[in-house]
Amino acid sequence: MQPFKGLRVIELASVLAGPAVGMFFAELGADVLKVENLTTGGDTTRHWKMPSEDPTDPASAYFHSVNWGKRHIFLDLTQPTDRQQLMAWLKDADVVISNFKKGGSQRLGLDGASLAQMNPRLIYASINAYGEDDLRPGFDVAIQAETGWMHMNGEADGPPVKMPVALMDLLAAHQLKEGILVALLRRERTGLGGEVTVSLFDTGVASLANQAANWLNLAHLPQRMGSRHPNIAPYGEIFYTKDEKPLIVSTGTEQQFRALCHLLGVPTLADDERFVTNALRLEHRDALAESLEEAFKNFDSEAVLEQCQAAQVPVAPIRNLAEVFELPAARDLVLEEKTADGKVSKRVRTAVFKLK
Repeated sequence: MQPFKGLRVIELASVLAGPAVGMFFAELGADVLKVENLTTGGDTTRHWKMPSEDPTDPASAYFHSVNWGKRHIFLDLTQPTDRQQLMAWLKDADVVISNFKKGGSQRLGLDGASLAQMNPRLIYASINAYGEDDLRPGFDVAIQAETGWMHMNGEADGPPVKMPVALMDLLAAHQLKEGILVALLRRERTGLGGEVTVSLFDTGVASLANQAANWLNLAHLPQRMGSRHPNIAPYGEIFYTKDEKPLIVSTGTEQQFRALCHLLGVPTLADDERFVTNALRLEHRDALAESLEEAFKNFDSEAVLEQCQAAQVPVAPIRNLAEVFELPAARDLVLEEKTADGKVSKRVRTAVFKLK
């Protein structure tokens, strides 16, 4: 599937969010040229290596995660010759992706307004940390901290915890993709490009979803509660089976809760006056968890998962990444690419939707 075949994208962004957008378009057929900073050795994530990585390799596994399918060129944009070369490509480009610090693009003549005079059909897409007028630098963990995510994340008796991936960057990438797609649609109708901007801060706040609504409507201040859900029980509770495998429960309806109690051999639990409604289960969720914990210990993980699947009860195994990529469905999402030195790099797709 190559719906963007013939689309020309210039990527002036580095790290994760902007490059993830560039890779999205590359996966779907666009010609993506990634322009890297010659004076710094390219995208900074080339150097973000695990201790086990070869220090002589030109790129890290982190870099490979969002840089599949692109052409790469190293330029020093402070030099007139290099900047003229880039400008020649921009005259015929469809999309530019950037994450310059405020003022940086203007100094180089690479801001949206300047490029629109040269190429009115160009869509200039940019990501910033806190908004176009805020000069603060912003990395993902800082945004997680400032937008409430870390305060909510972690165990009840533990410290705030960041998410194990740069989620603000990835969510901002999705926001920017959506904006670019809307701009491309508008260009089809008007013939004109435009500017699309998104901030990591806005993305973080916009993604708070039900947690934000609980505060805005009920003045309920979310607290750390591990994997548990503030509105549903049992949902997010983790139980261990006879063979000591962790399973997570996510029952969202009364029918699912009753089916879970039945298949675990404790049908009377569903009629216990403490648990007959979701509101009561939330009030008595610790007692409910204790009862379910004892019930799960009577089953091997494979057996109880088979029963749950047959009964349409959402209970899932907690897998590590080695176990995840043993699954055919996960392996189907892996993209491989041969690097300049002949090695094969791997990463997962950014575009996983099916278009028929």
